[in-house]
Parts: sequence; C-alpha cells; structure tokens
Amino acid sequence: MSEVRIGYTCMSEQSDPRWLVRDAAAAEEAGFDLVVFSDHYSPWLTSQGHAPYAWSVLGAVTQVTSRVELMTYVTCPTMRYHPAVVAQKAATVGLLSEGRFTLGLGSGENLNEHVVGHGWPAVEERQDMLVEALEIISALFDGDLLSYAGEHFRVDSARLWDRPAQRVPIAVGVSGEKSCSRFAPLADHLIAVEPDPSLGPMWDGARDPAQAATSRRIGQLPVSWDADRDAAVARAHEQFRWFAGGWKVNADLPTTAGFSGASQFVRPEDVAQQIPCGNDVDAVVEAASAFFEAGFTDLALVQVGGEHQEGFLRAAESEILPALREAAASQDPSPS
Repeated sequence: MSEVRIGYTCMSEQSDPRWLVRDAAAAEEAGFDLVVFSDHYSPWLTSQGHAPYAWSVLGAVTQVTSRVELMTYVTCPTMRYHPAVVAQKAATVGLLSEGRFTLGLGSGENLNEHVVGHGWPAVEERQDMLVEALEIISALFDGDLLSYAGEHFRVDSARLWDRPAQRVPIAVGVSGEKSCSRFAPLADHLIAVEPDPSLGPMWDGARDPAQAATSRRIGQLPVSWDADRDAAVARAHEQFRWFAGGWKVNADLPTTAGFSGASQFVRPEDVAQQIPCGNDVDAVVEAASAFFEAGFTDLALVQVGGEHQEGFLRAAESEILPALREAAASQDPSPS
C-alpha cells in the first residue's frame, strides 16, 4: 500500500509573498509532505487581497526548505506564459530544490489569463493549446534542441541549458474522460479538486500500462480552522464563497467583480457545508476521507485566511496530520 502524502497550500491569493515563504518553511517544520503553490495574477475576490508572482516565491522557498516536496497547483502554460518559458523556470526550480519540484499544469482561468489581452478561448481550444504546451515542455525537459511549429505555438531553436539530473515530473489538472484521454499520455500525474473515484481509472486507462502504476493522484481540500466556529464560517464565506461556483463557471469569469456577483447569493451555511469550519479534527478527516476512498495519493490542505496560518499549522502538527495519516492508512490509494 502506498503512503498518502499530506500537503499544505501556499495560496497566493490570500497572502503577502513574505508570508508565503515563512508559511512554507513552517509547513515543513510541522511535518507536511509537500507544499503546493497557486499561480495567479489576481485573487478570486477583492477580500482576499493578494496575488504575488508564484515563481519568485518558489525560488525563495527552495532556500528555506530542505525536505518537503514543492509543486505548482497549477500553472497555465498557454497565455500569460509561453510554454518554453515555463519549461525554463520549472527546470530552474527543479535545480534550486535539489529535485523536489513537480510542475503542475492546467488549462487556466480567464481571471488570470485575460490580462495579456489575447482574449479567452473556448474550452476546446484551451485544451488544444495545453496539448501543444505539454509537447513543448516535455521535449525541452528531455534536453532537446527544439524547433516547433504548432497551430498555437512556435519555438525556434530552444534548449534548456540548466536542467536537474532527474527530469521534472509533470502533473495536469483533469475533470473527466475527455481531459484524461488527452493529457494522461503526456504527463506523469493527475490533479483534481473533487474526489471523483472514476478519474483515476480513466487516467490510467489512457496511459501506457507500464507507466500507469507510477501516477500520483493529487487533490486539494479547503479548511477554515479556528477555535471560534462562527468566525471560521464567516471567514470562509468572505474569502472562499467563489468555491461554490464549480470549475466550469470559475474558469470563465474574468474579474473579482464577476466572482463577487456570481457568488452574491451564496450563504455562510452553504459554504460551511462544503468546507470544514472550526476546530473539529473529525470534520477535516471526514472531508479528506472522500479523497482517500477515491484513490488519491496526495491531498493538499488550504487554510482559509492568510493571517490565520500559524494556529492552523500548530494544530496540523499536533492533531490534524496524525489523524489524517491514520485515516489514510485505512485506505489503499495505490492505483488500481
């Protein structure tokens, strides 16, 4: 049985970059197995109030941690960033972290990608772009001198001059059969934000059978930890009510005002039904167990509220992580 890895999320939309570096180091000290980083140009809601450049934060975090795995969750390599540039910075972080970095990729959200003024393509085109980006990044990770002429991207005689000895693993966000069939042959690991037990078999079925057993399934779970449950619910509602929209809606809204409008009728009790609020370890375990039962090998927790990380990390070390590991041990996350 594979051991489930429990992760911590450095959520750039809710924290100053200096806090993110501090919190990543504290997460390693608390005993988390990995730290994942959101890569946004804008927060979801104005109340979150932050959006530093994730890759600068990652570079700093490589120097204040030594054990914990690092990962983007996720980077869109198609609009704000050209895939050749994504490959270069991922290889650099792979070197700085001594091989502890996984490149998490996805097809992006309008919220972040519209800022470069290229419009927002339909989902089919976004997935086509991501396929080309994966082909480019993978070839550069292999050390090739690459020239590429696709429908969406061109690369002219590019090579990565600094690469880690071990190739940077690639994980990709998926949501159903179509995305699994398109991206599984081009990536190493699966990313999903819902504990859908059908995703793993679909992903494995689209991969070379010799490689299927090596894929990780990486999920994410928001938590609003606080001794005062009412305060935890209020904070989750203020900062995380956008979460209720689902990714089909969230991918297309362009601004914080759009997310505010789309979530204006979401009530605090609606958010509390989706996000564990308060200091009940059993509630966190119950929510996490849906991922364990669905075969996920990794689960990254998000503590809601940038200024509320310290107490959560203390509780994680003493209560939450031991309870989650005990719950995970009762499930077999190994790909079937």
